[in-house]
Parts: sequence; C-alpha cells; structure tokens
Amino acid sequence: MPIVRVRDIDIYYEVHGAGPPLVVIGGLALDVSEYGAFLPPLAAHATVIVFDNRGAGRTSKPPGPYYIEQMADDAAALMEYLHLDQADVLGISMGGRIALALTLRYPDKVSRLVLVSTSARVRPRRRRTRLVLGFSRLPGLRSAYPQPRYALDAQFAASSRFDATTRLAEIRVPTLILHGMRDRTTPYPLAQEMHARISGSTLETFNGGHLFMFLRERDRFAAAVVAFLKR
Repeated sequence: MPIVRVRDIDIYYEVHGAGPPLVVIGGLALDVSEYGAFLPPLAAHATVIVFDNRGAGRTSKPPGPYYIEQMADDAAALMEYLHLDQADVLGISMGGRIALALTLRYPDKVSRLVLVSTSARVRPRRRRTRLVLGFSRLPGLRSAYPQPRYALDAQFAASSRFDATTRLAEIRVPTLILHGMRDRTTPYPLAQEMHARISGSTLETFNGGHLFMFLRERDRFAAAVVAFLKR
C-alpha cells in the first residue's frame, strides 16, 4: 500500500497514468477512494498523483488544529519524496486553497495551477456545511474510509480561517479557474475575485454547482483541464 512518512504524518497516495506530472489536491473530507469519476481522462494525458490530505482517508489524522499552509507543506514534502522538482497542480474546493498556499510558499514547485470550485477566502458568517454530504449523494462517491468528526472539524476550521486574497498578485504561474455558476458553497463572485487578482489567469464557467466536475459536466471539465495543460 503506497503510504509514505512525511513530516509528522503518514500520507496515502496513488499514481495513475503517464505523462507530465499533475498533483491533484482534494477538498474537505474527500479522499482518493472517491476520485474515480474524473481521474481516467486526466490520467490519459498526465501522470496524476492523488493523495489523502491530513485528516482524511488513509492518511494520518492527528489532533488539530490544522492549517492550510501546513497541508501545503505536506503536499510539498510528498512531491519531494516522489522526486518531483516541479509539477502542474490542481486543487478542488479546500484543495484549491491548499494549492494556492503551495504556489505561494513554493513557487518553483508549481508549473501551472488549476483552481476548481474554490476561493482565496471564505465569506464571513459562512454557514457551517459538511461538503462530504454532497459527495455522498453522488453515485459511486461514498468514501470507504469515513472521516472522524474531530478531523472534519479541524479541516473545516483550517479552510475557514485561510485568506490569501491580498497575496494573489504574487502568483505568476499560468492559472486556470474552473467554477460553477450555481455554486452555493463557494459563490461565483469569489472566483471572479481570484481571476481579477491573478494576472493572466483564465476563468471558465460551468452550469453546475460546487460538484460540477463529478456530474454532467465531468467530460467538459476534463477537456478544459487537459487543453490547459497542453498549452
């Protein structure tokens, strides 16, 4: 089983496909066992590295607090273990915030950045939502590794306190932002805010909500990512 000790935790990871490396960072409570819906089209064009974040799946779940920057350090350490000096990075929801932190903390490690259903900050007074409930309602997307409540709380708190808005202008790598127009978890204006602040970024919209990449727009999502990575 592909588990490696990095920093203070054991990280579960998988490698799929062949081609330029693409590191995929998942969202709140999401783990690798739920990635099947969109991995094959990406793995047809890239070596896709997926892993369970601190607190989820088969990765260690130490007591909190957790921090987005801490989870970015986890991702960087995994990249070092895999001898990846640089890779394309795709982050979904909370994983997008981890991807932002990774790019800001380790700019030489990220060649291109894809931000999906995410934002650089969470709006004040955001209603507490367990995003995993949305995933669990989708066919084939039920985790085989339920997340303990304390780990969910620690991930949620980390995501909620993160704010990189004022540092977005520091991002110089090619950036693609993919966002659903009907996203109620991360409202579309927050994607527009990132687009306005990340110089040269591209914003592509979808008709769905927060989980559009798992639903009817899955093929268009994969095509948009592949086209961007081939540029």
